[in-house]
Amino acid sequence: MGNNAMLEIKGYTKKYSEDKKAADNVCLTVESGDIYGFIGHNGAGKSTTIRAVVGVLDFDEGEILIDGHSVKTEPLECKKITAYIPDNPDLYENLTGIQYLNFIADIFGIDSAEREERIKKYADMLEITDALGDMIASYSHGMKQKVAIISALIDEPKLLVLDEPFVGLDPKAAFTLKQIMHEMCEKGTAVFFSTHVLDVAEKLCNKVAIIKQGKIIASGTMQELTGGQSLEEVFLEVV
Repeated sequence: MGNNAMLEIKGYTKKYSEDKKAADNVCLTVESGDIYGFIGHNGAGKSTTIRAVVGVLDFDEGEILIDGHSVKTEPLECKKITAYIPDNPDLYENLTGIQYLNFIADIFGIDSAEREERIKKYADMLEITDALGDMIASYSHGMKQKVAIISALIDEPKLLVLDEPFVGLDPKAAFTLKQIMHEMCEKGTAVFFSTHVLDVAEKLCNKVAIIKQGKIIASGTMQELTGGQSLEEVFLEVV
């Protein structure tokens, strides 16, 4: 195993019932600096796998390691270095944006100078600075997503996991998020995200895995997988 494997999923299996598997022997490795796209139709097993990676969902078989730590036996070690942006962020509605971000920074023990700098940087990039004093209850879905993004980046995670991150973001915010993902990777963070927006994945990712009915049916570098075709053509062929 390489020292730079930030996420290793080995034989991950999640059963709904004896004969119905949401995820079936899923294996993949995301290394530092990867932007790894996890592609499939809705219901293919993307969210199930992602929720197991971030420790929200228990699983039946296999092993998931984050920077060499098991999500089953060392959940806290894993959570310290992982940030998760769900597709539908559930934030504390009765706090203002800035109160919520300070609350998250407190949990990670980030000092005031660092948190201020990071919050300002990402809030400015996502054009939400002026709204941080407002109650989260008053935010649109897109604004909640932006706050969730900032809260995920506040601790400079080693692994950034996102579930359908571009759904619900306006084009400018989506562009900014892609910039941020590239910037994180240059610092050595590993990014793993699910999407069914294939042209976004094709432009953004260096590696990709396609999941169908809980099974990985193709994976590798974008170059290996597409070999001159578009990702959409490959996806439609294999799926």
